[in-house]
Amino acid sequence: MRNFLVSLLLIFVFQLEALAQSNHKIDSLSRVLKTEKEDTNKINTLYEMAWELSQNSPDTAIKLDKQALQIAENIQWKNGEAKLTNDMGWYYYTKGDYPSALEYTNKAITFYEELSDKRQIASMLGNIGTFYTDQGDYPKALEYQFKALKLAEDNGYKRLQGNTLGNIGMIYESETDYPKALEYDFKTLKLAGEIGDKILQANTSSNIGLVYQEQSDYSNALEFDFKALKMAEDNGKSHLQVKVLSNIGIVYQKQKDYAKALEQQFKALKMAEEIGDNPMKVTTLGFIGSDYGQTGKFKEAEEFLKRAIAIGDSLGINDKSYLFELCISQLYDTTGRPELAFEHYKKAMVLKDTLFNVDKGKQITRKEMNYDFDKKETAAKEEQEKKDIRQRTIRNAIAVGLAGALIFLIVVYRQRNKIKLGKKRSDELLLNILPEEVAEELKEKGSAEAKSFDEVTVIFTDFKGFTSIAEKLSAKELVTEIDYCFKGFDNIIHKYGIEKIKTIGDSYMAASGLPVANKTHAKDMVSAALEIVKFMEDHKQQRAKEGKPVFEIRIGINSGHVVAGIVGVKKFAYDIWGDTVNLASRMESSGEPGKINISGSTYELVKNDFTCTHRGKIQAKNKGEVDMYFVSK
Repeated sequence: MRNFLVSLLLIFVFQLEALAQSNHKIDSLSRVLKTEKEDTNKINTLYEMAWELSQNSPDTAIKLDKQALQIAENIQWKNGEAKLTNDMGWYYYTKGDYPSALEYTNKAITFYEELSDKRQIASMLGNIGTFYTDQGDYPKALEYQFKALKLAEDNGYKRLQGNTLGNIGMIYESETDYPKALEYDFKTLKLAGEIGDKILQANTSSNIGLVYQEQSDYSNALEFDFKALKMAEDNGKSHLQVKVLSNIGIVYQKQKDYAKALEQQFKALKMAEEIGDNPMKVTTLGFIGSDYGQTGKFKEAEEFLKRAIAIGDSLGINDKSYLFELCISQLYDTTGRPELAFEHYKKAMVLKDTLFNVDKGKQITRKEMNYDFDKKETAAKEEQEKKDIRQRTIRNAIAVGLAGALIFLIVVYRQRNKIKLGKKRSDELLLNILPEEVAEELKEKGSAEAKSFDEVTVIFTDFKGFTSIAEKLSAKELVTEIDYCFKGFDNIIHKYGIEKIKTIGDSYMAASGLPVANKTHAKDMVSAALEIVKFMEDHKQQRAKEGKPVFEIRIGINSGHVVAGIVGVKKFAYDIWGDTVNLASRMESSGEPGKINISGSTYELVKNDFTCTHRGKIQAKNKGEVDMYFVSK
């Protein structure tokens, strides 16, 4: 405890010293400001003061920038107007005022277009992409990052190109499109090596490590984390070192190597305390507590989790406090202290509500940003339409046979709309039958080739005693009940990007990892299956309360190679074939109601992500004895 207090005192002293230095510089600039004329020197002084104050007092920085901007406008100094407007956009961004950030950044782009400064235009486009990333609007974020990337590539701005590639990689990571994320991260890494940007190399290696960690590829995750750590150490980037050390600890935790996990987290904690990185201090304290809890050292776990929560609360880091409140609640429950467990669970739920409201606020802000953009685009379209009308009026005054021409145009316009509407309807119908990629190939070529997929996970479900229950229901009740269940299944698998193949009677079949291959197909399918079991259990309880017959579901899953393609002429159907499909069906028929029965091949892909119970070798029809496992969570 004494060392902890000493560390806190040192951090406080360092922060006071940094603050004193900053205040001293601001005082000096203030004295200079009093004697300066309304010229570029005064603008630069105000600019420097704003920059010094921006981190701790963005509102004051904005006021100073506006004062400087007024002078720049008066003396018509375009470079100054561009620079100040640019900074104001960034200051508003740090405040979380995204509409204002967007407004000033767009103004800055207008200034830089007048100055023909393409480097700054590309940088501003990248900033706008960052605004949209923070709001979770990834399509818009990618749109602006790709605009920035093209401008950087066309003009040979290598460093800016590297930063933009890295931003694109992080957006794809946020979307959990890990193959795309790695594609752009490796492009960034290659370019950073070509231009000798060690810091970009270190940050990108760290990002690659995180992507591999999300994919449970711990070997590659550690390889790139240690590369990032070495580069961060060589270049004196302490904050990056702390982050990477903690990430390494998390990888070891996921591998259940708690001794190594604690070693890395303690290194990260020591460095975070030395440099005053309080957010990372909260993270490392919390994960140390979690690691101790996993090893049964509950006293130590409680101590570190309490410290993490206390500092997190003081800094307002709600996402971390929420996570660690849940951890300590589970700890108290495990150690037989239900009152404390419930108290901390309630705190976690309050924080969860706070986080939900923040996310809700971001969604509202994002809608406002999109509304502002749509409004500007509408105004531009209206202006263009006015010009078109004027030109058409002039042409029509000269033209002969105006009435006939107009009638002809109206007929063509209506006919074109009918054709477009018909095409839209046919496209929608086709997408209800076929996967989007297959539908596009069919429209383009008139046929779609069968494809082979090496790594796919297939699920079969059916209802126990369906025939006997069906006899107790009217035709309408039976169809309504099946429709309700299958719609619920459709919603669940859609969330995980799984392709529904078909239903036959009470059997439901789907496949993960096609028509677009991915590495998470097995994990996605088991996650969806767990949600289907929960959905059916809730529905079963509701039906039982109402005194109605209930269906109990059996689920079977298998992974392996399949062939997929279109069959039929008048009624297209997308289907899959192969031994993998047959064994998935056997998994279902060999399972038990309310349980998920997976094969050995699926188990090997998900054993690190779910709790599985080996059933031994079970006799499967036409397959002999097969390793089977029940998934519990």
